[in-house]
Amino acid sequence: MKSTRKGLRDGDLEKDNYERLLCSQCGESLKTENDPDEVFTLRICPECGREWKELR
Repeated sequence: MKSTRKGLRDGDLEKDNYERLLCSQCGESLKTENDPDEVFTLRICPECGREWKELR
């Protein structure tokens, strides 16, 4: 699982006009899954299921 920054650099993720993260493959806005016991937040594409980590 990559971080969101690495996903942006590699072209796996894009940002729209409102700075929301989009999956480059599907064009869908990423959903957030926040586990209070973890240091990071999971960003998940609802269409293809790919995941990225985002440090809080």
